[in-house]
Amino acid sequence: METFEILITVTKDDLDELNHVNNVRYVQWVQDVAKEHWIAFASEEIRNNYFWIMLTHFIEYKRPAILNDVLKLKTYVVKAEGVTSTRVVEIINNKTNKLLAKSETTWCFINANTLKPARIPEEISKIFN
Repeated sequence: METFEILITVTKDDLDELNHVNNVRYVQWVQDVAKEHWIAFASEEIRNNYFWIMLTHFIEYKRPAILNDVLKLKTYVVKAEGVTSTRVVEIINNKTNKLLAKSETTWCFINANTLKPARIPEEISKIFN
């Protein structure tokens, strides 16, 4: 399984009134790292003809992140069949290596021309496996 990782640093804009990262921000990061993974490995031609939409999203929060923490966002696809794929994102404190949050999201593959679900072709499945 192909993993993809990025590092981010928690900024003041990421915090809630408790000075922890706001839960909504984690959801944004899940979407951001999935998009970056897609852009990094899918050709421009593929990206122009297909896109993904989120169908279901589950996130489990384990520990808080605070200002200036450096976080590793690690993502990988655990299943891709038919028109859907299941992607996991782990958000890890890069200094302590402790898991802060973990998400599992089901994405639907969409044909950009018809705006309808499309079967995931083998060339796309190979990108992530």
